[in-house]
Amino acid sequence: MENLLKHLVEITGHRDHNLLDISVISALSDLAGARQARVLEIFRVREETFVRPRVWLKDGKAISTEEHAEGDQTGEPIGNFPALLTCIEQHRDNIEETTANNEYVMWIPVWLNEKVSTCLHIVNSAPYSPAMKDVMSGILNVYRNFQNLLDYSERDSLTGLLNRKTFDEKFSKMTAYIAPPDSTGQEGDERRSSDEVREHWMAMVDIDHFKRINDTFGHIYGDEVLILVANLLRASFRAQDRIFRFGGEEFMILLRSSTLEDARKIFERFRTSVEQYNFPQVGQVTVSLGFVRISAQTPVVLVGHADQALYYAKTHGRNQICHYEQLIAEGLLHSGVSNDSVEFF
Repeated sequence: MENLLKHLVEITGHRDHNLLDISVISALSDLAGARQARVLEIFRVREETFVRPRVWLKDGKAISTEEHAEGDQTGEPIGNFPALLTCIEQHRDNIEETTANNEYVMWIPVWLNEKVSTCLHIVNSAPYSPAMKDVMSGILNVYRNFQNLLDYSERDSLTGLLNRKTFDEKFSKMTAYIAPPDSTGQEGDERRSSDEVREHWMAMVDIDHFKRINDTFGHIYGDEVLILVANLLRASFRAQDRIFRFGGEEFMILLRSSTLEDARKIFERFRTSVEQYNFPQVGQVTVSLGFVRISAQTPVVLVGHADQALYYAKTHGRNQICHYEQLIAEGLLHSGVSNDSVEFF
């Protein structure tokens, strides 16, 4: 009982999704003796649903995508997990299965407002006793309630993406270990060219001619475009990246640990996926994107630089991506120019 209370105190003491996920996985691992436990993110793109890990056990310790940035982690089709698919289709609280290796698996979707975007996956070497299921149920009820509270405060109600007020906190976590530009490594180390170094990137995205979409088709279809673009954003970026609805038709992306060449490819892949998507009633929609390397500068400065690159993309044809540092190097932009008063229609 004391151990259970300790875990409940830890779970209820968090105001952060990542720490909450880690706490519940640690509790289930400890109390249920789980051989494997994961928090999975469930998201939908076009007509297909995908699953990817958000937190998992490794060597007995819960780790998350915020700590482990390696790997693509773009997700697997939910059809690869038939028991989970059945559980969701039947709107069940959980489902159990036994694998060919005699492992006992439990899938537990976290239902919020009749929707599911999170699932717990627990694997054990022995069956789950009724007493253990009661303990797990209590933990999961607390977890579900806190997930709901955090989603209400951190998520945009229309798209489900992180909202603008969470940006500074997420940015600070991502950049906590970024060395200043003039720092040096160990003796004998030399910094490689920017095309080879894995760095972090900030991108600002704007839907082209969004006001025209609202004026022509109405705000209901405008909202649907925002939701579908948000879904394409989720599909185009990894679990360790962070995506925000920054306001109106603008989105912000924090891209972790990528080379400049890979960052270009990832942003271009997203731009192309929007361009090629057939939006109901509206037809073709395009986006413009400006991105900047994340350095030791303040978020306000970096957002301004991303905005400048976006402004250049918008005023030079739209439906393209622009890199701030490249524009500066080529003399196409001048540092310090603000576009705060500009509206993109």
